Amino acid sequence: MKNNETTLVKHSSAKANRILGNVFTYVILIILSLIWIIPILWIVLSAFRTETNDTGQLIGTVVSNFFPKKVGFDNFVNLFTRSISGVKYAFPLWMLNTLIIAVFDCVISTFLVLTVAYCMSKLRFKMRKAFMNITMILGLFPGFMSMIAIYFILKSIGLAGNSDSSKAWLNIVGLILAYSAGAGLGFQVAKGFFDVIPTSLVESAKLDGCSNFKIFWKIILPLAKPIIIYQALMSFTGPWMDFIFAKVIIGDGNAQCWTVSVGLYSMMYGGQADVNLFTQFAAGCVCVGIPIVILFMAMQRYYVEGVTAGAVKG
Repeated sequence: MKNNETTLVKHSSAKANRILGNVFTYVILIILSLIWIIPILWIVLSAFRTETNDTGQLIGTVVSNFFPKKVGFDNFVNLFTRSISGVKYAFPLWMLNTLIIAVFDCVISTFLVLTVAYCMSKLRFKMRKAFMNITMILGLFPGFMSMIAIYFILKSIGLAGNSDSSKAWLNIVGLILAYSAGAGLGFQVAKGFFDVIPTSLVESAKLDGCSNFKIFWKIILPLAKPIIIYQALMSFTGPWMDFIFAKVIIGDGNAQCWTVSVGLYSMMYGGQADVNLFTQFAAGCVCVGIPIVILFMAMQRYYVEGVTAGAVKG
């Protein structure tokens, strides 16, 4: 009888501890969620804020009230139609520049990463282990440590810091090179995915006379849809949201070649900064975030598959 009572007490105590632990965990998660989501919600609300002052002018500065008293799309209309830093329809042009850079980087980086990952996973050659160790060590260093060297290299060949309008497009080429040239070093996740694919497929194809590139193109890639989409998303979102490399390579020169991050920064902190443009700045942040949200929602299943499958083996 005493043993049964002792068992019941222990069971009740364990259940109470488990419930208490779950409550504590959920409270912490809710607090962290609020800390993360409140600034985003504030930016979104500011983007749709259309309050006016006593003279009837649109209030574009930071206001004290969290929720707007009046909402509308005036900030978006003004952002897409106004001239900024002497450039007509500046924000759509910045969006186009960013889209061009992101698309080119997406294609080039995805191809480089997948080819390097295939070589590291399915081919055996001298210095393979050493190369993998070196790339692992290099990956421990933050990318911005090399940006000054990259800037001077690109500037020496005329692909950075061009303020002349006739050469402004060269800054965009330089940015594409900066983002995609070293992408192959980030092959670890894709290699983990390729490790799951049976090596017997590659060996059978080689016996049939297929070259390594044909095996990669005809056999491996059709089986690698999740990791292709994962890598494409990562390669696209990097340039789309980056500010540091774009600011260093483009500089404060011709505003026609700015990316959207550099342009939005210049609206608030540049040489012609205006605090009355804050609500338009918030509208620009919303416009930048919408394509990324749509991409991740549409490709979420493949993204998760690529991450989980790539983490099976190293």
